[in-house]
Amino acid sequence: MVSENERDITNAFRAPLPEDAVKYEKGLYEKYPAFKLDSGVIDKGYNELSKKISAKVNDGLRVLVVDGFQGINWKLFIDKLSDELSKVKINPGFVDFEECLKDEQTLNEFIKDFLGANDRIFGKHFPLSLETFFDPAKVAKLRIDASIARSDKSGNLIIIYGCGSGLVELWDELWYIDHPKDILQERARQGNVLNITKKAQLDFEEFYKRSYFIEWPALNRFKKNILQDIDVFIDFSDVDMPSFIQGSELRTSLNEVAQTPFRVKPWFFPGPWGGQFMKGHMQLDQDQPNFAWSFELIVPENGIILQSNGNNLEFSFDCLMYQNHKDVLGNAADQFKYEWPIRLDYLDTIDGGNLSTQVHPRPEYIKKEFGETYTQDETYYIVNSKPDARVYLGLKESVKPEEFKSALEQSAEKEKELDIDKFINSEPSKPHDLFLIPNGTVHCSGQGNLVLEISATPYIFTFKVYDYLRRDLEGKLRPINIERGFTNIRPERDGNFVKANLVAKPELIDKSGDWELYELYNKPFTFYNIYRLEFDTSYKLVTKGNAYAVNLVEGESVELKSKNGRVEKLSYLESMIIPAAADEVVINNLSNRKSKIVLVQVKEGIGKDIPVNDPND
Repeated sequence: MVSENERDITNAFRAPLPEDAVKYEKGLYEKYPAFKLDSGVIDKGYNELSKKISAKVNDGLRVLVVDGFQGINWKLFIDKLSDELSKVKINPGFVDFEECLKDEQTLNEFIKDFLGANDRIFGKHFPLSLETFFDPAKVAKLRIDASIARSDKSGNLIIIYGCGSGLVELWDELWYIDHPKDILQERARQGNVLNITKKAQLDFEEFYKRSYFIEWPALNRFKKNILQDIDVFIDFSDVDMPSFIQGSELRTSLNEVAQTPFRVKPWFFPGPWGGQFMKGHMQLDQDQPNFAWSFELIVPENGIILQSNGNNLEFSFDCLMYQNHKDVLGNAADQFKYEWPIRLDYLDTIDGGNLSTQVHPRPEYIKKEFGETYTQDETYYIVNSKPDARVYLGLKESVKPEEFKSALEQSAEKEKELDIDKFINSEPSKPHDLFLIPNGTVHCSGQGNLVLEISATPYIFTFKVYDYLRRDLEGKLRPINIERGFTNIRPERDGNFVKANLVAKPELIDKSGDWELYELYNKPFTFYNIYRLEFDTSYKLVTKGNAYAVNLVEGESVELKSKNGRVEKLSYLESMIIPAAADEVVINNLSNRKSKIVLVQVKEGIGKDIPVNDPND
């Protein structure tokens, strides 16, 4: 007889879903995956931070610089640290590096060409360093002050703190405070985070645009430059009890991670079209109306959690790429440098609604308009669905682009809904179908799908041409971009083209014992190929210098044994990176049902024999 628990687990893996399903059982998905350190200690709290300072003051610590990312509550941090230091009779002088910022009018004039004028969503990537935000004369004076302080007698301490304070360059120790992007953005939505270059509180949409295009690029360049100099790295997720690790131990940890399959911390967000499957299966916040997105694997958004002596610490994924991009990317490192180029995320429309009808920019357009180096080519892998679910892909054969555009403009002007089925081709979708969405192809997921979106990493460059007149979660009418969209739509990609070219036809390319390897996608549209491994017991993956983004799309769980002896677990619907430096990984099935793993790999020869984007685009 099957126990209640076993029955629930069986239900959690059911695909496709019955039409009348309304409850989605908890699966094995782990929301907070942690990489357990072989060495290194993670400590917590202001008391422990003050002990570190106290121990070093008598050994000559005179200038401590505490730098950090956008949005750190510096007053709270300094107040709490100061309270603890006073208990051990240390009363440092504090210098707020924000005083070195250029005035706001000067800053805004300097960056205005990158802010996209009146465009609500898009700007252009800022190409310069963090140093350009600060007054050079003020920084020079503070550098001299720091030099003088370092010559002072032992026991005197000055703490220079604030975003960019590492520009002082002259310090005895450098600390760095970071916090995960999901937490940063939630704090911004609550009105608790200001932009560096704008001191008035902005609504979240404007805050994010200024952050994404201006501040984060500059901050990331500087973080990369000082990573090897950081003495203490602090995770500010918990502002009352921040966790921290020695900089040298963080860098050793990065080396460990880069040799081993690892998961990043996913995060989830509701949306106006969001569904209910992830909310149940992944046991997400039941107070939210739905969950539309899961950020499974996006370098600019995700972090990696380290675990040691019962404590966790999260660092941003990009730190790993700054130090170990060659280990992680292998053959693709010369082309993509510090960018992990493959994005995985979920779109949940089960018991939700259709996504917006949208298109992504052509390669030259995204470079010229937004400063990206390659475009947002996508695919939809259907992990689960309900009967009659569909994916919208390409124009209908009889549709004339100018008539479609006119209908969209009238819909927007008159605020009247449009029957999108009259214009857009759609295809039935079921579990394990793969739909290809190269740039310029109009598309969206219909309701009733759990889509694993496999894509190039750029992720906000979506031109919505129709969105059912929906409002976002803040109550604002969601922006549409009809002009941008029709500048990029490829009208020749109609229903006939879709059926012939954009619906994947799996091809068996290798097999042995109880495993089979299928090629799902190998076309010139993108720089990556997609495979699916199906096996009953085990499979040995040899990287041959290639990195993989992987997802367990069927089965309960598998374990991955690396050549270095580490073992990591991957459960149903979880995503993982297998770095090129892992070399050999044995994948063992932990259940008595067949497992299926999607593997995404950068094509060999990209940037050498093969261009990153289709030369015919």
